[in-house]
Amino acid sequence: MIALFLGAGFSKWAAGLPLASELFDFNIEPWGPRESQYLNDIRELKRLWDSSHPDGLAEQFVADTLHSNKRVGSLVQWYIVRRLSEQFIWKEWHAGKWRRHSLMIDENRRFRLREIEKAQEFLLRYYSPTLAGIITTNYDMLVEYALGTKRFNYGIPNEELRGRGPYPVSRPVVLSGSIPLAKLHGSVSWNAHQKFTEGRGGITGNALIVPPTHEKELPESLIHAQRVGESILQKSTRMVVFGFAFNPYDQVVLSLLQSCGTDLEEVLLVNKSSSAESQTKAAHKMWPKAELSFTAVPRRWTADVGAGAKPDAGHT
Repeated sequence: MIALFLGAGFSKWAAGLPLASELFDFNIEPWGPRESQYLNDIRELKRLWDSSHPDGLAEQFVADTLHSNKRVGSLVQWYIVRRLSEQFIWKEWHAGKWRRHSLMIDENRRFRLREIEKAQEFLLRYYSPTLAGIITTNYDMLVEYALGTKRFNYGIPNEELRGRGPYPVSRPVVLSGSIPLAKLHGSVSWNAHQKFTEGRGGITGNALIVPPTHEKELPESLIHAQRVGESILQKSTRMVVFGFAFNPYDQVVLSLLQSCGTDLEEVLLVNKSSSAESQTKAAHKMWPKAELSFTAVPRRWTADVGAGAKPDAGHT
């Protein structure tokens, strides 16, 4: 069985979503005066923090602001989920006013986006009975959009999501797919109590996520996702790790990979060429018995199914 592990580099490759170091580029379109004020407040917070932390990392800025006070923490979380959802939000003129929507999982309009098609092209290369599951640290919904509700579940087969189905017909939305998806750090489509058919957290800012900080800790509401990830790893002998940095401060995820990946025989690392040495070293330390291979992130993915897959050499 094979597992796919998708880090932030996967969403960067497929959809151009920012890594943690690029997160505060403020590349969002505010919706009305309230969001304009939110964006101005975030800019000013970041400017002041940068002036006193000239060599500071984005993760530390997030940690400091989250621990500052409730208002500032909520503002930073709103910005994070909004920035990672921006290109999946669309608007329409309805009943005399402009309205915003976040793409729903099975919505046909999602395939107007090349980003989703690109993610789908990669994921479907591995979609087969030999795929034990997909594990990700990303909050975005690229995997859900790419696979659709008939191909995946969140570890509970036939789980019903909250919210309407794709236009124009609204009906209960059930995750009837067989492939488990473990979102270790939460999702823009979840809150502490429910999972939704679309990434509404990207609009409201209310989402169950573990923000990118050096002090990451999983809340109780994400323990199930971790258990699903553990199960996927324990069934797998091969794994593709796409765009995960193996940052030493990501102790919860690293511990899961190491403790549950003891049966891995082959691991393919997909990342930037400049990361080859450090990534391979970190992976060897984690899985000393596994056969490791490394490939640069491709522009197009033309790999065959299997942990030893390689991208088209003409497009690396």
